[in-house]
Amino acid sequence: MGARKRLSSSEPPSSSPPATNENTNTNTTAKPTITDPPIAPPKWGLLLKLSLFLLPYLYLLFHHYPIEPELRSSILINAGMSLAGLFVTVKMIPVASRYVQKRNLFGYDINKKGTPQGTVKVPESLGIVVGIVFLVVAILFQYFNFTADSNWLVEYNAALACICFMTLLGFVDDVLDVPWRVKLLLPSIAALPLLMAYAGHTTIVIPKPLVPHIGIEVLDLGWMYKLYMGLLAVFCTNSINIHAGINGLEVGQTVVIASAILIHNIMQIGASTDPEYKLAHAFSIYLAQPLLATSLALLSYNWYPSSVFVGDTYTYFAGMTMAVIGILGHFSETLLIFFLPQVLNFLLSLPQLSGYIPCPRHRLPRFDPQTGLLTGTNDGTLVNFFLRNLGRKSEKALCIYLLAFQAIACCLCFLLRYFLAGWYK
Repeated sequence: MGARKRLSSSEPPSSSPPATNENTNTNTTAKPTITDPPIAPPKWGLLLKLSLFLLPYLYLLFHHYPIEPELRSSILINAGMSLAGLFVTVKMIPVASRYVQKRNLFGYDINKKGTPQGTVKVPESLGIVVGIVFLVVAILFQYFNFTADSNWLVEYNAALACICFMTLLGFVDDVLDVPWRVKLLLPSIAALPLLMAYAGHTTIVIPKPLVPHIGIEVLDLGWMYKLYMGLLAVFCTNSINIHAGINGLEVGQTVVIASAILIHNIMQIGASTDPEYKLAHAFSIYLAQPLLATSLALLSYNWYPSSVFVGDTYTYFAGMTMAVIGILGHFSETLLIFFLPQVLNFLLSLPQLSGYIPCPRHRLPRFDPQTGLLTGTNDGTLVNFFLRNLGRKSEKALCIYLLAFQAIACCLCFLLRYFLAGWYK
């Protein structure tokens, strides 16, 4: 979700935006005399700066670990296709924005209300472009990596079915604006293909300090493991959706987590000698690289000041993609630590989401058009928590603080794995 207010076809704008063709009946043959201006161009300088953060991943892939040439070749083919997906996404977003605006899928940025930018119509639901390009890249990659009798092919296609299903349901949510009770159920439905096709292990390794007390080293959870998989998909999907509200936050947190996932997977591949274990983490890379590339393309339009809104389409797509990456890569515990800010945001939001405290429709900070700064409210979100404790911030500065916290959480996860290795598991 973005910090936006959607304008219905029968509702006049509350902040007195310029009178344009929003009340024009699109079913008539008459063409509007005023056309919406094109969106701002992508921020290529931002992409160039963010690409520098991929240097640790490239160092681990090419220099630090002696990865098998065949596996490295598959990763590079996937990376090349992902890079192509980035440029396609950058080109397609302006095209798609014109179509969604024609169907009145646009909103006004609430965090700029009272300023000229607050009267600009911002196209919504542009996450649909990212989802489509991601799926095309992931499907075409099968030609280069999987054979007809591959053991991973069924689960790979089941993962893509889940992501496709969730992208569709997210777009439905953007169009129909379904209530929260229904939103909680949507990821459960979308995760069904993966749950039904999953043929991997259903066991967990007991932490070593607990083995003397429990008496076993491996515990088979059976159907409870699949229940856990479904709950993880629900959490990841909705946690991205509710940790939102400022320009660049939804896509930015996905970029940070996806980068951490890539580094984690390449470290596990380099440190392991088990071929099956390596394939599981390679499987995660094959999905994480297209996710990162297409998300970077969207971020070039969604970074402050945003020229497009990502919509629930993107937050559902990104959350489900990272959930299936963690499930099929068998590192769901690590994934939850990567999601530490989202866990904290969920805990802060729980009293309002459960109805114990009244929950407004938009739990956003207050914007002062005179100073251009945001002030935290008493709503239970991490965004407001940061503002209440750090003081008033501009929207861009606040987003940078939140993404820095996300990166710190990912670094903390790597430190925990380093210090607990050999002792915890």
